[in-house]
Amino acid sequence: MMDIEKIIQGIDKLKPVPQVANKVLALARNPKSSMTDLAEVIVYDQALTANLLRVCNSAYFSLPVKVNSIQQALMYLGMDQLVNLIVMNSGSEDMKSKQEGYDLGAGELWKYSVSSALIAQQLAEKKGIKNTHMIFTAALLKDIGKVILNQYAGELFEKINLIVSKNQMGFREAEKAVIGIDHAELGGLVAAKWQFSQEMVDMIRNHHMPEDPAKYNFETQIVYLADTICMMMGIGVGSDGLAYHFHKEIFKKQGFTDRDIQEIIANFGDKYREVEELINLAK
Repeated sequence: MMDIEKIIQGIDKLKPVPQVANKVLALARNPKSSMTDLAEVIVYDQALTANLLRVCNSAYFSLPVKVNSIQQALMYLGMDQLVNLIVMNSGSEDMKSKQEGYDLGAGELWKYSVSSALIAQQLAEKKGIKNTHMIFTAALLKDIGKVILNQYAGELFEKINLIVSKNQMGFREAEKAVIGIDHAELGGLVAAKWQFSQEMVDMIRNHHMPEDPAKYNFETQIVYLADTICMMMGIGVGSDGLAYHFHKEIFKKQGFTDRDIQEIIANFGDKYREVEELINLAK
């Protein structure tokens, strides 16, 4: 078993989510915040503004007019959608690198993370949730712990995979057995270090729902379902992709029919070229 303290210290070497993203998330949590408040935080960050406008004018949104200002973007997309785009634009650079331990090439973890966040947003909206930013952010960054484990415990992944195949053990449990900490638990520590809300810390730490699913709140279950749908579509299926316990009953518990899931998968598939453009722009 590795020195867990050394692994945890690796959090400090990650490029943190920019301060503007934390400010925007704080505004989104405050019911008294307005679109003007949000625009004032963004407008002074020229690089962020330029990238947001590029994303707003992408084929993914297919807006009827060319958007030339943050105020105009807010008018067409709304506050929640723009908050999600800011978080995506601010996503950790480290997630875009190759993750050999998980058999994911350069950009694959990021592609999977963005796809998972977009699907989580769709699931939340189907359930009538308006403020989707926490669910979106948790789904986007839930696997940040993989980056650290890949870097500091890379030589142990062969042993982890062997335990998974020989003992029919889940990948997360095998990580814990070999390393002493799993990627979800480590992701929760990263989220806490970056001063995310406790709700988001819990969603990231529990996104595989390691205990009885009934123990976890609606938001965590939505993040879990988005993760599961991505795997069903073959997105982000590295060495660990199918080696997790599957809680099929959560779909039914949350009121999602087979048709709902098929519809989400079909819609995502239809827009996949636009989704890939969105992923490439959010860099």
